[in-house]
Amino acid sequence: GRAFYLIFIGLAKKIVIADFLASHIVDQVFGSPGLHSGPEALFAIYAYAVQIYADFSAYSDMAIGLALLLGFRFPENFNSPYTSLSITDFWRRWHMTLSRWLRDYLYIPLGGNHRGSARTYLNLMLTMLLGGLWHGAAWRFVVWGGLHGVWLAAERAVIDRRRALGIAPWPDTWWLRALKRLGTFHLVCLAWVFFRADSLDSAF
Repeated sequence: GRAFYLIFIGLAKKIVIADFLASHIVDQVFGSPGLHSGPEALFAIYAYAVQIYADFSAYSDMAIGLALLLGFRFPENFNSPYTSLSITDFWRRWHMTLSRWLRDYLYIPLGGNHRGSARTYLNLMLTMLLGGLWHGAAWRFVVWGGLHGVWLAAERAVIDRRRALGIAPWPDTWWLRALKRLGTFHLVCLAWVFFRADSLDSAF
């Protein structure tokens, strides 16, 4: 029952949501950005954020469902990534199998967080740059990975700094969580512009 549910949900995400957004909004705007207004471009960016999630999670759902029919259990790959409270939290929720692979085979072999703060920030940056190249040999993917690397390193630096100064953690209030989710979502959307653009020049 769960296998067929996942397959059905995956098909619905792919056909009803992802393909519709791609053909009616995203491809048109990103294909000719100069012909569209600022609000239309912004709407297309949000649409692409939904499209890539629906598209990618759809394939994952269907793969997990088909594997269940064959007696295999694959791990979940997405966990409500657009509700993340930080970029670090985003990478714990988005494409989780890739995140764990990057951690185990790139970040940790580079030294992880065991060689001082500066080396930790560098390792985060290198891991995400290589993660960007993993998606394709193009500068737009390098920029996408670099942005995430900078944000991950910056978040880690802020945490380290606050800890060194003995500053208490941020209060866990609803409005602060809402601001964190909103800010994180828009940082992710900004990076998606470079990921989806036909070239680095068109992204700018």
